[in-house]
Amino acid sequence: MASCSHWWHAPVYFIASAVLAFIAISTALNSPPSKATRPTRPISNHISLNASRTLRESGFNIMATLLLISPEMFFSSPNTTIFAIKDSSLVNTSIPPWFLKNLLKYHTSPMKLSMEDVFKKPQGSCFPTLVDRKKLAVTKIDAKKRLAEINHVLVSHPDMVLERQIAIHGVLAPFSSLRSKDVYLGWESIQAPICDDNSSLVSDATDPRIVLEWTRIIHLLSSHRFVSFAIGLNSVLDRILADHKNLSSVTIFAPPEFEFVASSSPMLEKIVRLHILPQRATYIDLAALPDKQRLRTLLPDVDLEITNDVNVTQGLAINGVEIAAPEILSSKEFIVHGITQAFKMAKFPNASR
Repeated sequence: MASCSHWWHAPVYFIASAVLAFIAISTALNSPPSKATRPTRPISNHISLNASRTLRESGFNIMATLLLISPEMFFSSPNTTIFAIKDSSLVNTSIPPWFLKNLLKYHTSPMKLSMEDVFKKPQGSCFPTLVDRKKLAVTKIDAKKRLAEINHVLVSHPDMVLERQIAIHGVLAPFSSLRSKDVYLGWESIQAPICDDNSSLVSDATDPRIVLEWTRIIHLLSSHRFVSFAIGLNSVLDRILADHKNLSSVTIFAPPEFEFVASSSPMLEKIVRLHILPQRATYIDLAALPDKQRLRTLLPDVDLEITNDVNVTQGLAINGVEIAAPEILSSKEFIVHGITQAFKMAKFPNASR
């Protein structure tokens, strides 16, 4: 009977593998070819088979299956490190296919990192993943005890696979939350740490101000029809938070149409910063300010300006743009005012450029 005690695992793994296979096949069929997804080197069947066999022997059946079915999902660069997720973390949750795909890419780095390489990294160092602008951080190192944590998750099975250009380690849990209320927040669901341009940890992904408040802001902006501005904010948020480590409260002026979302990244970042004040200001607070009062923004040397003399319905405008929907979103830390259109760079005469 002992040999049959886990008979029920078979259908669970079969179903999970079928779902993953569907993701892999549909991704291959529906995704246009691009340099970002096309493997830069052929993957040896021998390597894939050996890696899959080792993963399966260690209890990582789902990752083993996907590695065989869709190796191109992982091996898109000359070097690769995979942090394999335990079966129990994936089987016992209900997550949509698009998030599972992003999660697996977030568990993959375009670098080969053995555990010796990880131990050589200083605590708080970051390294890239296959998810754009989302990095992993070394949050704990104990070389004497041979222990390491990535994003506060223990590397439980180090060096399961070590090939010339490939390393695979097993981890105790996913690097990002699988809770449904976090997963269904959209593109910001991967809860990554904030790292600076030197690949050093700035803010922990477990910091509720980072994970919850900003994720909530972006999600709520999207649900209130400020989608283009939400996309722009999301794409530059990491760099903003890296520059403003102690940013605890903000005021955001959100336009319904944000044509600058298609601008180059440096320009987009500047324009997004112009729409954010580093303090919480209610509509009453703003209305109490005198005409021509300047408002400091997150863009250095560029202020907004109260323009009460403009003929607007609400009687209050910023740089000539009406606040048409005051306080559409509000919490203790942030507040969002809807404006009729985006602020334009040309209207900032005090810019020191």
